[in-house]
Amino acid sequence: MNRDRNAGKLAEMALGKTIEDLTTNNSLEFANITNASLKDGAIERLIDCFENASQVDERGVEFWAARDLQDLLGYSKWDSFVEVIEKAKIACRSTGQAPEDHFADARKMVSIGSGAERAIPDIHLTRYACYLTAQNGDSRKKPIAFAQTYFAIQTRRQEVQDEDSSQYAPLSEDQKRLLLREEIKDHNKKLASAAKGAGVIDPFDFAVFQTFGYKGLYGGLDRNGIQRRKGLKSKQHILDHMGSTELAANLFRATQTEEKLRREDIKGKGAANAAHFEVGAKVRQAIHDIGGTMPENLPVAEDIAKVGRRLKRALANSTKSEK
Repeated sequence: MNRDRNAGKLAEMALGKTIEDLTTNNSLEFANITNASLKDGAIERLIDCFENASQVDERGVEFWAARDLQDLLGYSKWDSFVEVIEKAKIACRSTGQAPEDHFADARKMVSIGSGAERAIPDIHLTRYACYLTAQNGDSRKKPIAFAQTYFAIQTRRQEVQDEDSSQYAPLSEDQKRLLLREEIKDHNKKLASAAKGAGVIDPFDFAVFQTFGYKGLYGGLDRNGIQRRKGLKSKQHILDHMGSTELAANLFRATQTEEKLRREDIKGKGAANAAHFEVGAKVRQAIHDIGGTMPENLPVAEDIAKVGRRLKRALANSTKSEK
């Protein structure tokens, strides 16, 4: 359970950090990209609206009212928005979090005329709940597409602020690569289990299943095509030569595909392959939408085995110097 939670958090953290780097270092580019979909200063208005809609309860906990969020995300019907929130609760539970810690039932008083009021159902959402709700919303709605990026950035920033500054130390690129590579190894086992439940049984079929995921994320390239594009030899594993950004995208692909297979109870090799391709393609689209570099164009990184040995030596030397 803890490792499942860590895998999901790591994927979110790494992807959120990548988005944050883009918006911090390339703010003009990000604004231009986003404003291509949200014109005439709409993005600035949305930022203000999201922040102004937040409230603080009697315990000092920040929250958003679902009725307010419904309007901000472009949903005209409450029942339709509740369906999105229910999906977000499922996603919350799948990461090991308790939905009741992030989604609190509430009531809102509304005027019915002549000074009278009546109570209607509402839900109080934490920032993380807002993030999950945006992720499960209809991305064809432009406010949803914006909110998916916005809450990913803000959730990660809040996590960093909440950490004890004396204990927080940014990971180096080598450390991030090693950590992400190990998480992918572990999560590929869980992905294989979910695929097996869908009918992908033998190793050959699983290799085909993985190929569909790569093709979705890499614009049609399979494993061999990625190797040729990056100048790798046939015996060199592509995951062992990815930088942290590319590894994060692949981890996100794997975690979300496993969740989709289980959540939707997908059956049949063809359906499983299609689901893996779809998730890979959506991760690719997200990278495109924020102006990121396509994974096949990211630089080749040093063999992860060499990185592991170097970090091990550095740790040993550090331990010796402390004695």
